[in-house]
Amino acid sequence: MTRSRRLHPAWTVAAVAFVALVGAAGFRAAPSVLLHPLHAEFRWPLATISAAVSVNLLLYGLTAPFAAALMDRFGIRRVVTTALLLVAAGSGLTVFMTASWQLILCWGVLVGLGTGSMALAFVATVTGRWFVHRRGLVTGVLTAGGATGQLVFLPLVALLVGEYGWRSAALVVAGAALAVVPLVVWLLREHPADLGLPAYGATEVTPPAPPAGGAAARALGALAQAARTRPFWLLAGGFAICGATTNGLVGTHFVPAAHDHGMPQTTAAGLLALVGLFDIVGTIASGWLTDRVDPRLLLGAYYALRGGSLLVLPGLFAATAEPSMLVFIVFYGLDWVATVPPTVALCREYFGASAAVVFGWVFAAHQVGAALAATGAGLVRDQLGDYALAWFAAGALSIGAAGLSLLLRRRPGAPVAPLAVPVAATGRRAWSYRG
Repeated sequence: MTRSRRLHPAWTVAAVAFVALVGAAGFRAAPSVLLHPLHAEFRWPLATISAAVSVNLLLYGLTAPFAAALMDRFGIRRVVTTALLLVAAGSGLTVFMTASWQLILCWGVLVGLGTGSMALAFVATVTGRWFVHRRGLVTGVLTAGGATGQLVFLPLVALLVGEYGWRSAALVVAGAALAVVPLVVWLLREHPADLGLPAYGATEVTPPAPPAGGAAARALGALAQAARTRPFWLLAGGFAICGATTNGLVGTHFVPAAHDHGMPQTTAAGLLALVGLFDIVGTIASGWLTDRVDPRLLLGAYYALRGGSLLVLPGLFAATAEPSMLVFIVFYGLDWVATVPPTVALCREYFGASAAVVFGWVFAAHQVGAALAATGAGLVRDQLGDYALAWFAAGALSIGAAGLSLLLRRRPGAPVAPLAVPVAATGRRAWSYRG
């Protein structure tokens, strides 16, 4: 008997994952507009409030590989549900806090663990289980979910803070995370084999392999094995530079650097928001390309172009947003996290079933690079009076990352390019899908 469905269930899972990522990303828009209201009300030093954000960033990166292992052991649905509840608790409980340590616990620990559990390793897990055809495209779309969440929530959070105070904004973020939970419980399936189906584009139903050992042991074991290989260090090194040149440098220091040249902070912040807008386009396009082009070549091109743009950036700053700066913003936005889909694809090629966990560690390197660049650029500004050296160093590092990417060699037996695989008859029934 042959049955035909218009939509493979993989697309439903991807849609729910996207909504979950958007909901979790709401908090990531909050600190930039809540920092000063908290300082004004509680008189805590800005350094103390920033420490909570630093803890959040650190846990956001380090949680990812363990979350990927937990998803293998306990299931995506349980881990994502718990993560959303942590985000909701961390944001909602801030309305009752009276001491700075409570801010670090809520903002830093609870939300850091929650958002880290739905970081890019979550994307790698979903695409690895449910997609063979169009993996790169779906990876790009889900990666863009984080940027979409920030774009959706940032204006709303800023409006709520201005009109009703920071507590209303914290409660809205908590409510958004909670609102996604029923959708996750209802529709986020674990494996296509649970439905008796192949993954999208696969030829046969593949039962999931039983998890071996505890989640922590598996995460650390995957790191120990991957760390013995050359590709891991090349990928981690390149992704650390990616984090340094995006979140660490541009995301943290672009606004004050522009202000040093006389540009109003509101104008500079608007330009940075445009980076997030074009990031969505660039990441989805990168996912589409990853399905068709050698990901090593894509990474080399992305990093090299990023390096060239950073080398010319110091000459583009002015008191107003000149056309040349707008060109940089569009270009840099398209390249912002375009590196994610090819990096995920390469982790899958080199590390197979452990790809999601290994990518979690590669992503942790991304966050370490971001933290080092954020601190380093601040020191450059304090010591030299401007950011020029930081931009030049970041440009040189990006070109170095291009070299690291091109040093990667194709794994013997790996396909030349990710190609569509027709769905074949499986067991008692044959399934054909369109979409």
